[in-house]
Amino acid sequence: MSVHPRPLSAHPRPHTLRRVTAAAALTLGAAALTVAPAHAHAHVTAADARALAENVTLAFTSEAENPGAGFTELRVELPDGIEPSAVQLKKAPKGWKLKTTDGGYRLAGPETPAGTDAAYEITVRQLPDARKLAFKTVETYADGSVARWIETSDAGHGHGDGHDSGQPAPVLELKPAAPGAEPVDPGDSGAEDSDDKAGAATAAAPEPSATAVEDTAAAAGEAEEAEQTAAAGEDSGSSVLPLAAGAVGALALGGGAWWFLRRRNAADAG
Repeated sequence: MSVHPRPLSAHPRPHTLRRVTAAAALTLGAAALTVAPAHAHAHVTAADARALAENVTLAFTSEAENPGAGFTELRVELPDGIEPSAVQLKKAPKGWKLKTTDGGYRLAGPETPAGTDAAYEITVRQLPDARKLAFKTVETYADGSVARWIETSDAGHGHGDGHDSGQPAPVLELKPAAPGAEPVDPGDSGAEDSDDKAGAATAAAPEPSATAVEDTAAAAGEAEEAEQTAAAGEDSGSSVLPLAAGAVGALALGGGAWWFLRRRNAADAG
């Protein structure tokens, strides 16, 4: 009597499905717990990230990781080759302002909505001649909590571009410089404020030379002397008139007296 093996069912038993589903759920849950913190990063991008490119707009995003509070401040340390004076704010959350600091800038303003990423854009006068740029970022929330995205591969974290570290700084990869691209003068940022422009206008006004000052003083002295001479002439002229009148009067009196005495003597003689 031969025994035929029971054919395998194409449909797994219910309890087997339950075990597989539970195992898969646990695996996905563990994976989600492992991956979730890594998504809360700070990022930087550019349309054409190229070494020595000029007037480049960099777009930054700080992902929200605090569900109960929004952002109130972002502090960024600029990489070597980018001066704070060469950075201008192009776009930011409503009411936020940019202020340069020693080696970077501070972007702050009213609290953003909780759970909402903070996105902003800056324009850089010129990117340096480098392969990659790290923008160390410190994020502050309204409740006082702080997230520090400041780790780089140079500090021994990660393997390569710094994004394997626990809290990597935003890194911008750069393409090689375009043919003929040259570094611009760092002082020629084209972003002078009104005080700088006023100072530049003052500095541009030439100072009078010593010879010009002396000539001006001499001309003023001559003018003053001429004025004094004219005044003296007027005074002398005004004093001559009374003197002349007095002399005429004296002569008239003298003549009259002489004529009177002569007539009197003639009468006595007759």
